Amino acid sequence: MSQARTNARKNVVQALYQWQMTGVSVIEIERQFREADRLKNVQRSYFSELLQGVPKQLAVIDKALDEFVDRPVAKIDPVERAILRMSIFELLNRLDIPYRVILNEAVSLSKLYGAEDGYKYINGVLDKIAHRYRSAEVTKSRS
Repeated sequence: MSQARTNARKNVVQALYQWQMTGVSVIEIERQFREADRLKNVQRSYFSELLQGVPKQLAVIDKALDEFVDRPVAKIDPVERAILRMSIFELLNRLDIPYRVILNEAVSLSKLYGAEDGYKYINGVLDKIAHRYRSAEVTKSRS
């Protein structure tokens, strides 16, 4: 997995957090990230794909999320919610990326930015979503 893609995910989590907290459009947030030169060593196309894709598919993403969480989506910690939304987008749309890579990246991001044990929650929720939406891949990897 490339460091540039990992860096894209780090920036997307920050950008989605900003979007969730301020309501500023993701187009404006992306412009701000580019102007502030925050996208060095970032796979910019992937940053844009994730940042633009999550809001476009928010209803689908939150429906998938709602099925496996113990509280309303709006009550999930905003950092964890950003990580979950981005990761669900990847699970649903980027079948070229193994689900384990997506889960590992989400756990790493949660350890970096989230609450102390938030990574356990993230891992549990995403594992259930992977079982639902990528069951063949999950089954194959465990056999």
